[in-house]
Amino acid sequence: MIIKNVRVLGGEPVDIRVQDGLIAEIAPGLAGSDTGGAGDVVDGGGAVALPGLVDLHTHLREPGREDAETVQTGTQSAARGGYTAVHAMANTSPVADTAGVVEQVWRLGREYGHCDVQPVGAVTVGLEGRQLAELGAMADSAARVRVFSDDGKCVSDAVLMRRALEYVKAFDGVVAQHAQEPRLTEGAQMNEGVVSGRLGLTGWPAVAEEAIIARDCLLAAHVGSRLHVCHVSTAGSVEIIRWAKSKGWNVTAEVTPHHLLLTDELVADSPVGAYNPIYKVNPPLRTRADVEALRAALADGTIDIVATDHAPHPVEDKETEWSAAAMGMVGLETALSVVQEAMVDTGLLDWAGVADRMSAAPASIGRLPGHGQPIAVGAPANLTLYDPSGRTPVDPAAFASKSRNTPYEGMTLPGRVVATFLRGRATVLEGKLT
Repeated sequence: MIIKNVRVLGGEPVDIRVQDGLIAEIAPGLAGSDTGGAGDVVDGGGAVALPGLVDLHTHLREPGREDAETVQTGTQSAARGGYTAVHAMANTSPVADTAGVVEQVWRLGREYGHCDVQPVGAVTVGLEGRQLAELGAMADSAARVRVFSDDGKCVSDAVLMRRALEYVKAFDGVVAQHAQEPRLTEGAQMNEGVVSGRLGLTGWPAVAEEAIIARDCLLAAHVGSRLHVCHVSTAGSVEIIRWAKSKGWNVTAEVTPHHLLLTDELVADSPVGAYNPIYKVNPPLRTRADVEALRAALADGTIDIVATDHAPHPVEDKETEWSAAAMGMVGLETALSVVQEAMVDTGLLDWAGVADRMSAAPASIGRLPGHGQPIAVGAPANLTLYDPSGRTPVDPAAFASKSRNTPYEGMTLPGRVVATFLRGRATVLEGKLT
């Protein structure tokens, strides 16, 4: 197959020849096949070619909450968003805290084939924060788990967190912490600040995130292990991570697309009025100053990656009163457009920077072979073709995801994913699943 007229990382137009799942040649004006086969030539239309995107933080909900998402619909959503691999979080039912459950999720990903699915193992049994899960067994399983997280809950016990960090060193694993001090966030509903006071909603203080990050950076340094901080949301967290990195400690961090674009003001003043639960998320939307700090940190490398925290919920869990609504937003199909809006169109990142933050770095943190490699001869043909021109209103009814809880409904965002290739096989062409 030849992919014609694409701009690798936004550069000059070239063609890419793919053979046996690998990139065989990159040059202008490559000759197409004479066989006449329908799949021999794909016209890239001048799209930006990126390495296939990798998400380190996806909730696929299966097993247990197939009413919200399945591995099939979640990976279809991922492919539509330009992803060739996702890491599936452990807060399923049953929890992915054994080799058997992570292998089930891994095999479902292989069965559907829209993108690679790399399970994340739980840190503690049942996400209950009392006893370490079978970390070694999950690492040795067919799924080869290397990322462990109780995401949705914080590993708040410092002794348990230390033991987990020590344990994963044996197989070059990483503990991904959901930084939320539980006592400081009891009953919390949104960011603590001016808006929460005006609305009468219990505030979620920034220090609840920052205190855990500071503690865990110190623990990771003490035991010489790898720490990854999930969904960083405050300017204070950025400064702590910057300080830890200045010490040479092995700490990485992620930011979500929604924390790069949206603020807590939307809770009070959205297009449909105040208290719209579509904006209820964990961690909460923060202030404009936090958003600016997160953008700057992603640009300068203090924050390593963009991760979607794709969190699908059925309609009945979101379309209810604020206090009862579930926390979370879907994000796989809008992530690249939001990053363009927040980072590329503002001049903070170029397309090479996007490739690093959304492909190379997450694949490296997750120790995911075959993904995140530069677009070069001999590399796996995991590719995303993206057209950054034009703007389109977000229509959740068109999502491949089973859920529709997007905060961007009706918003006009730039760009669109034209095609996605997984080891040379098109999973998306002309914006549609194949």
